[in-house]
Amino acid sequence: MPYFDAASAAPLHPVARQALLAALDEGWADPARLYREGRRARLLLDAAREAAAEAVGCRPDELVFTPSGTRAVHAGVSGALAGRRRVGDRLVVSAVEHSSVLHAGEAHTAAGGTVTEVPVGRSGAVDPERFAAALDARTALACLQSANHEVGTEQPVAEVAEACRAAGVPLLVDAAQSLGWGPVPEGWSLLAASAHKWGGPAGVGLLAVRKGVRFAPQGPGDERESGRAPGFENLPAIVAAAASLRAVRAEAAAESARLRALVDRIRARVPELVPDVEVVGDPVRRLPHLVTFSCLYVDGETLLHELDREGFSVSSGSSCTSSTLTPSHVLRAMGVLSEGNVRVSLPAGTTGEDVDRFLTVLPGLVAAVRERLGAPHPAAVSGAAPDTLLVDALGKRCPIPVIELAKVIGDVPVGGTVTVLSDDEAARLDIPAWCEMRGQEYVGEEPSPKGGTAYVVRRVA
Repeated sequence: MPYFDAASAAPLHPVARQALLAALDEGWADPARLYREGRRARLLLDAAREAAAEAVGCRPDELVFTPSGTRAVHAGVSGALAGRRRVGDRLVVSAVEHSSVLHAGEAHTAAGGTVTEVPVGRSGAVDPERFAAALDARTALACLQSANHEVGTEQPVAEVAEACRAAGVPLLVDAAQSLGWGPVPEGWSLLAASAHKWGGPAGVGLLAVRKGVRFAPQGPGDERESGRAPGFENLPAIVAAAASLRAVRAEAAAESARLRALVDRIRARVPELVPDVEVVGDPVRRLPHLVTFSCLYVDGETLLHELDREGFSVSSGSSCTSSTLTPSHVLRAMGVLSEGNVRVSLPAGTTGEDVDRFLTVLPGLVAAVRERLGAPHPAAVSGAAPDTLLVDALGKRCPIPVIELAKVIGDVPVGGTVTVLSDDEAARLDIPAWCEMRGQEYVGEEPSPKGGTAYVVRRVA
């Protein structure tokens, strides 16, 4: 069964499994103790730190291991903000950061600080000049991921790092998605990552803090991991994480080229095989193994279940796959279609046959879901009718409001309008995205006296 969700968690690398089993026998003792078993455990921990630091591009004494990538981000953000509290209380982040960064920002705001989000373009990348403009004398920390976890777009880390250096602001880079593929460009001050993203065991993160960066660990003190990650180290998992990072880096060049070719095939063939699809993310500056596309008139959760029945494990940023019924903050910030969203992230070893079978079954599954939801066929009806129509989609969730709009847009003359009433947050993103895909004009939105929001669309084609 093809597993196509490596961006969530990569399968355990064979080297990680071997190292984990060996370390369970050799690394069970306390590395802080001076007796024989403790010294042996300490040697394993030091060797793992050196291997990880080499991959990151920092000194071993600048890197600590944490219980997860999220803990690494939280510790990095809180420690850097506290260390520079005399400078100011502003935190600058991109609008598409991982939720761990955004949650750290929420905690900072709750404590009285301020957070500025830098917007991104439709590719998902920040403009370095806009990021630089957001920095000021009271900015304590800036955060920018190396590559996006949902759409694969690589961020201009080098350019933003240079802007941060010029402004005297440390830059924290969340490198969870990219570290297994290669080092992060120079210029960062803090870096966080997570082992299960590159084929290491879950429950191991790493945090690197450059010498000279003002940093004040928050929470109760601890003598372990330089006081930045309290608690007894999970030494077998740490050893396995470092070993697998070294292994995947050695394989990265060849595997990157192979997976990029498979992803290019998906990017090219899906719009040819499935009508009304938007492939999102930068087509060039992106991770080699990840592609995301959104399908009009499709319930993302239903499509994921259908793919699962066919043996394909994929992920989604659609609001209808979320308990909050709001679209992915990444897709929302990009201004792209969110309904029917599918993220395919190929693990190492994925075969061309697996990709070909995915491309074979996908069109029929999408068509079946659309048919079940009563979606319009590609050939839309047209004709003379009233100059304006009202579609009441209140209480209906994605993608029904867009389906109802598509059904009636041909019933108004060119220049006429359709007003869609919806109380689904996803409509604020999906209706403008539908207009762009179908060549119609999105006029805007206004409060509806019946509740929800009225979205106005003018027919121009």
